[in-house]
Amino acid sequence: PERLVAHEAAYARGAQRLGALLRRTRELLAGGGTAEEALWLLWDGTSWPQRLERAAFRGGPGGRNADRDLDAVCALFETAARAEERTGGRGALNFIEELDAQDIAADTLSRREARGDAVRLMTAHRSKGLEWSLVVVAGVQEGLWPDLRRRGSLLEADRIGRDGLAEPLPPGALLAEERRLFYVAATRARDRLVVTAVKAPADDGDQPSRFLTELGVEPRDIAGRPRRPLAVAPLVAELRATTVDPAASPALRDAAARRLARLAALSDEEGQPLVPSAHPYRWWGMFDPTHSAVPLRDRDRPVALSGSALDQLANTCALQWFLGREVKAEVPATAAQGFGNVIHVLADEVASGRTPADLAVLMERLESVWDGLVFDAPWKSAQEKEHARTALERFLRWHVTDRAGRTSAATEHDFDVTLEAGAYEVRIRGSMDRVEQDAGGRAYVVDFKTGKQAPTKDEVARHPQLAVYQLAVREGAVDDVFDGRRPEPGGAELVHLRQAAPQKEGGEALPKVQAQEAPSGEWVGDLLATAAGRVLDERFTPSAGQHCAHCTFRASCSAQPEGRQIVE
Repeated sequence: PERLVAHEAAYARGAQRLGALLRRTRELLAGGGTAEEALWLLWDGTSWPQRLERAAFRGGPGGRNADRDLDAVCALFETAARAEERTGGRGALNFIEELDAQDIAADTLSRREARGDAVRLMTAHRSKGLEWSLVVVAGVQEGLWPDLRRRGSLLEADRIGRDGLAEPLPPGALLAEERRLFYVAATRARDRLVVTAVKAPADDGDQPSRFLTELGVEPRDIAGRPRRPLAVAPLVAELRATTVDPAASPALRDAAARRLARLAALSDEEGQPLVPSAHPYRWWGMFDPTHSAVPLRDRDRPVALSGSALDQLANTCALQWFLGREVKAEVPATAAQGFGNVIHVLADEVASGRTPADLAVLMERLESVWDGLVFDAPWKSAQEKEHARTALERFLRWHVTDRAGRTSAATEHDFDVTLEAGAYEVRIRGSMDRVEQDAGGRAYVVDFKTGKQAPTKDEVARHPQLAVYQLAVREGAVDDVFDGRRPEPGGAELVHLRQAAPQKEGGEALPKVQAQEAPSGEWVGDLLATAAGRVLDERFTPSAGQHCAHCTFRASCSAQPEGRQIVE
C-alpha cells in the first residue's frame, strides 16, 4: 500500500481496493478455505456482478454477451464445487492447474432441458421410460442390431461383478439382450413407429436386421432417393426454385412462397432467424448485377501491373487476380510465403556482402526469425527448417560457381518502367532478385524460387515474369547499376532452391536452374496488351486449371460447382 501514496488518489483507490480483496482471498486460502469459497469472495468483492446484471436486463448484443459471461461464471463455480466434492479439497493452485489442462470443459451433472417442439436424438438406452407421438428407429442393420460382439475390451471389464469375475455372456444371452433393447426402442411410440434399414443388392452387402421380421409388418422396399428433401437447405432450394419457376402453376408457386414465408418467420429465443436463406433478401440471384460508377483504371494513364500479375491476367485466371490484388481479399501470408521471404532476404545479404557466405552464419540468422513463422505443428516447423538449410546450402554452392563468367551487378533491384503494348501503355513495377553482367556486358536477370513446383521447359521459354524483366532491362530499368549505360538483355533464369539439379548438372548439391533466352518476337507485347485490355475493360472471367486447387476464391467462382450459386 505504501507504494500507492505518491499516486493520484483517483487511480490509487482502485488499486487499494483490489489489493485488499486479494489480501482477504490469500488469508481465506491460508486458513484452509476452498477454491469455491475463494471464487465467491473474489466475485462478491467487485462491481462486476452489478454491471453484468444491468447489461443483461438492458438486452441487445450487450445483454447477450452478459448472459454468456454469467453462464461461464456459473459453470466455473459449479466446476469448483464438483472438484471439491470429488477430491476433498486439493487446494486452489491444483484446481487451477486441472482446469487449465482441460482441452474440453467438463460437462455438468444436470441435463439440458429439451425444447418441446424439437426433434430429440438419443440412443435406445436413453429412451427408457419416455414416450413420443412419432418415433423413428434408424439403421436397423444386421451386425449392428443385434450386435453379438463381446462388450468387454481386451481386459474384459464387463465380467467384473460384486462376487468376483462372472462368466462371459453366451451368444444366446447377447441376442436376447439386443432383442429386449430393440423392444424398448420400438415401444416408445404412442401413435406411429418408423423403422428404417438399408438393403444392398448383393448378399454380402448391408442387410436389414432379423428383428424387422418380428415386428409383424412386412417391410416395404423403396428404391432410389426420396423426392422430398430431407434437410432444411435442399428444402429451401426447392421451394425457391418452385416460387420463380414460370412453368409451375400459379397455385403451386403461391403455396411454395407461403411455405418460404413461414420458414423465414421462424426465430430462436434471441430473435435470430432460424432459416435466413428462406427470405428473398438473401436470394442473390434476384438482384441485378452491380456496376461501379468509378472505373477500375483511368484509360488516359498507363495500366500499372507487376510481372506476376501479368501471368495471372493473361495465362492463369483474371478473376483470381482481381479478387486477390484489387479487392485485396487474399488470405494472409502462409508459412510457405514466409519461408520464401526469409530465404530471399538471406540470399540478398550474401550477394550484397552484408553477410558472409557461411552456412553457420546464415543458419544463426535463420534461427533468430524462424519462431516468427507459423506452422501447423512442431514437426512441420522442424521439417521446413531442414528444407531451409538444404536450400541455403544449394544457394551458397550456386553463388560461388562460375556461371559463364557472369558477375553480380545488383540484388533486390527495384524498377519502374512504362512499356508500349499495342494500343495501351503498361507501367511495370517490381523487384529483380539479382542482376548479373555477362562477359559481353549484357544484363542477365536471376529470379529465386522456393516453391515445390517448377514450370516445364516450354513454359519457361514463354515465362511472362522473366520476359517482362528482360523488357524492363531493354527500357532502362538497370541503367543505374551499369554506370548509366543501356545494356542489352542477355537472358534470364529461374533458380529453384528447394529442388535439386539433374544429376548431370550437379545433382542434390546444386539448385535446379531453368533459363530463358533473350526475348524475341511479339508474344510479350501481345501478352501485355491482353492483360491491359482486360483490366481497362474490367473483363475478369474465371479460367479453370491446376491453379484452382490452391485458390482462395473457389466458393465465389462461377467456374467451380461450389461457386455457381453466386450467379445462377
